[in-house]
Amino acid sequence: MTLVAFEALAVATVLPVVSRDLGGLALYGWVFSAFALASLVGIAVTGALADRRPLTGPMLAGTALFAAGLLVGGLAPDMALLVVGRAVQGLGAGVVPAVAYVAIARGYPDATKPRMFAVLSTAWVVPGLVGPAIGALVASALGWRWVFLGLLPLVTTTGALAAKALRSVPGPSRSGTGPPSRVPVLNVLGVVVGAGTVLASLSSGTVLAAPGLVLGAGLLGFSLRRVTPAGTLRARPGLPATVLSRGLLTLGFFAGDAYVPYAVTTARHGSTFLAGAALTASTLTWAAGAWAQARTVGNRGPRLLVRTGEVLVLAGLATMAAVLLPGVPVPLAVAAWALGGLGIGLAYAPLSLTTLQLAPAGQEGRATSALQLTDTLGQALGTGAAGAAVAAAHQGMGPRGGVALAFATGAVVMVAAALVGRRLPVSLAGHRAVETSS
Repeated sequence: MTLVAFEALAVATVLPVVSRDLGGLALYGWVFSAFALASLVGIAVTGALADRRPLTGPMLAGTALFAAGLLVGGLAPDMALLVVGRAVQGLGAGVVPAVAYVAIARGYPDATKPRMFAVLSTAWVVPGLVGPAIGALVASALGWRWVFLGLLPLVTTTGALAAKALRSVPGPSRSGTGPPSRVPVLNVLGVVVGAGTVLASLSSGTVLAAPGLVLGAGLLGFSLRRVTPAGTLRARPGLPATVLSRGLLTLGFFAGDAYVPYAVTTARHGSTFLAGAALTASTLTWAAGAWAQARTVGNRGPRLLVRTGEVLVLAGLATMAAVLLPGVPVPLAVAAWALGGLGIGLAYAPLSLTTLQLAPAGQEGRATSALQLTDTLGQALGTGAAGAAVAAAHQGMGPRGGVALAFATGAVVMVAAALVGRRLPVSLAGHRAVETSS
């Protein structure tokens, strides 16, 4: 997870340089969205397989795919092939959180699970400290391609070590109330194709945009209903509202996060170092928020923490929008996005814990797969929709106007997330504890 985090932060930092080198501003958002959409397949397939078999095989397959995507991205001659490489990376990267969540569900007692989710957030701390800076340094000294190629030896080595360690994780429980999950390949592909059609329509700027948007949204909604708990799209209280909340949280946050470096370097002509510092600050405060929730979620419950976090993300987006104004100091971006990071840190892990607590026994893989699917779908839609706004507004409004629309997109979604957050459990006391094998 640390290496996936390092790559994500480094790519976000150097992407303005990549875009200037390869061209293709219209594909800027697709560099993130292709990764996220492809990872949906990895998440869903791994979540379903985890209810049937050990975790070692999926981990090895995910490592191989992630490494192949790094190779394609590092050698890409244009932005289109870079998007393809990122999609292959996403297939492999989707395996990692799915494996991690199921391993926590099976291998840890309930009392330690909040701390384990904080540990997963902490996996982003070192990349947050050094990832953007190293990415900028590598790009200036060796070229941006080595941001991808330089990770290959580390990814293959650590992936093999993780797969070996996963042999000690207990196998799937057969004492649950439902049948093992089927691999929902067609439904997940429907989600991917539907979301991709929506994003392509938003960025096309042609007369086909409106019908494409309607068809894509219809396919997305139909397919999403079949891979999430019943009532998710209606925000039914309990597990469905929890799963939906995660998607809205990531959609709103990443609509802004992907364009923080662009806002600093292109809209306000700040340095790549300053852009990296803003991402570093948000990563550190994300981890701090995760540890804060681990200490308090038992007493305060998930609803309060999640809604507080959503308000903080909204405040961070509003402050980033203010940074676009000529009279506002550009370094304020660091404090602004640190606020956003603290918000998602407080809100993110309680949703994971709530999902595990509410998941039917023996179906943890299915429930956590649905959570991560909406999580990643939110990232894809957030970055893609914001990218379409930036590209569409670039000609008429300039970089500042485009990024302002991206931040506004995130802010609107965070308001919706706060409303859905009212349907989360006030407390987890009295809910079924997730069974674990030992």
